[in-house]
Amino acid sequence: MQIFTVGGAVRDTLLGLPVKDRDYVVVGATPEQMVALGYTPVGKDFPVFLHPVTHEEYALARTERKTAPGYRGFVFHADGAVTLEQDLVRRDLTINAMALSEDGVLVDPFNGRADLEQRLFRHVSDAFVEDPVRILRLARFAARFTDFTVAASTNALMQRMVAAGEVDALVPERVWQELARGLMETQPSRMFDVLRECGALIRLLPEIEHAFAVQSSDEGTKIRARCMRSIDQAAQQNFALPIRFTALLCTLEAIESVSPIDPIQQRQQIEALATRLKIPNECRDLAVMCARELACIDQSASLDAIALVGLIERCDGIRKPDRFLDMLRVVECTQLAQSSGSALPTTRLLAKILTAARAVDGGAIAVRCKQNPAEIAQHIRHARIDAVNIAIATIRAADATH
Repeated sequence: MQIFTVGGAVRDTLLGLPVKDRDYVVVGATPEQMVALGYTPVGKDFPVFLHPVTHEEYALARTERKTAPGYRGFVFHADGAVTLEQDLVRRDLTINAMALSEDGVLVDPFNGRADLEQRLFRHVSDAFVEDPVRILRLARFAARFTDFTVAASTNALMQRMVAAGEVDALVPERVWQELARGLMETQPSRMFDVLRECGALIRLLPEIEHAFAVQSSDEGTKIRARCMRSIDQAAQQNFALPIRFTALLCTLEAIESVSPIDPIQQRQQIEALATRLKIPNECRDLAVMCARELACIDQSASLDAIALVGLIERCDGIRKPDRFLDMLRVVECTQLAQSSGSALPTTRLLAKILTAARAVDGGAIAVRCKQNPAEIAQHIRHARIDAVNIAIATIRAADATH
């Protein structure tokens, strides 16, 4: 029996990166032997075992055979006769198809190390076409390893997979899982570049592809560049997933300048996308709110206190200030993507106004109005408007002195 470290742990070790998770493959053993050695079986589709001390996962070397479209249609075979090379050849990319023996010897039958040095994503074999998730994984890797490029032969293979309908067989949960992970990488824009290049983007996110292709190629190129800069800005500032997702969907707002869309229709598009991909509510709600309020936020410097309090109330900013601030962070990313500047008076103004409105003591007002409870809400609102007026005057006075 031999044990090898495989996959991402080997790749990251060779790149000098921190290793977060280690995967192990066991060659020359049977399930019965693993159990006899104290390992606990946990695999459902193929034999995976937990180490008796470390509780890390160890998988028996296995082969696989595709039996149906999509990524679920596989039959796995694992026994003591399966070799390490047979196990590695079923993997997606050469840089993920290397192994390290227990004594530190590198096993690299598909030249993964050379591809690491050349910063190249290259498929191991034509078996790549059997699993459409690999397209999403490669795109996600591109967002993480920002100086790597996709081999021409691998991109051609992915294009054939898209044309054959393999991407259409992906279940929504898995699509979102990979997209979400890609959005949280260093440069998310590269994920969308790869998906667009192979033709998968229009199958997975047709709303976004439509925004890129609107009206004319020149305008579409500008919108695409702006969108990509927005999500990369969100990544650079280490913002959370809902902010990055919403920054992406602000692309739909961008097309209004060249092909007007009813704001209600725009929100419906976002909600339809969120429903189709089963996107978490926190991501959907922020995106819908931002689409609804973006025009108002753009005009906020010229709005009076009544309108600004109305904005805060529509967004439930008193009860959910963090979500309101997340919306401002999205706006900040889109503004930076358009101007490449650093001055963001709109978002700073609204953040201060939110603080002023939330500082109003609604409980104290309720006590004063206990004889007329029906008037409590009106008095609280008036107090917020007064507080926002004071905040606006203070902000303008401060600006005048600079």
